[in-house]
Amino acid sequence: MRFTVSLITFLFSLSLLAGGEDNIVGARSHAIGQISILHQDLWNAENNPAGLGFQKQFGGGFSYESPFMLNELAYKAAVFAYPTSMGAFGLSVGQFGYSQYSENKIGISYGQRLSKTFALGVQLNYLSTQIAEGGYGSNSALSGTIGLMANISDEFSLAAVVVNPNRAKRSSFQDERYPTLLKLGLAYNFSEKVKLLSEVVKDIDFDANAKVGIEYHAIESLYLRVGYASNPALSTFGFGLLFKDFQLDFASGFHSTLGFTPQISLSFSPTKD
Repeated sequence: MRFTVSLITFLFSLSLLAGGEDNIVGARSHAIGQISILHQDLWNAENNPAGLGFQKQFGGGFSYESPFMLNELAYKAAVFAYPTSMGAFGLSVGQFGYSQYSENKIGISYGQRLSKTFALGVQLNYLSTQIAEGGYGSNSALSGTIGLMANISDEFSLAAVVVNPNRAKRSSFQDERYPTLLKLGLAYNFSEKVKLLSEVVKDIDFDANAKVGIEYHAIESLYLRVGYASNPALSTFGFGLLFKDFQLDFASGFHSTLGFTPQISLSFSPTKD
């Protein structure tokens, strides 16, 4: 069993490298082709700090992802957002792996709206890796994220994010670095019910990953979502349910070789009076 888990962990790591190691939280984003930087919600505490500039209510959320339905590869994350008169602050924590290999992340973010339609944000991240087998021990590093978000019109919105511009070192062995990612996204509202989203993610060391997705607001409390990512090829789908102050989202991706990757997230944000 240990050999099987180790083998799949290795294959999963290759899959991450092929498309850039991208920490995305919230099942909503995973359902729409893993498009994450365009939404204006509390998950921007991790996904795009600029989006915090549009955050009007405090809130928190928890998400759980099980790649290829293996608990040993699970990614668990929690976020919290708190708006102030000067902007909004965010906190995010994430953990991937199991007892023999794990990666942990803690991020503190801040976003501020510079105008009615434009916001900027920054994030400082503490990253750590622990490898129990082979006596490799642990390693830690600091990285940053810079984001922007603009509501160009009632129909169009634009977002951009740079992850790890400082090329934080993961390991001294072969000078291994955490990925540096460039992200650009564009969203178009066809109507009050239908939104089309697109995003391109470029790891500076690998080919770009193009993503597309559609979100359909079927009824007041139900959202339906589908998407596709190109590198690696991944089809996604899911739904969201609204319960006054709570939102429950479910998503799953499907890889033709490795199978399904389900994710669920629950968030809380008090509705305005």
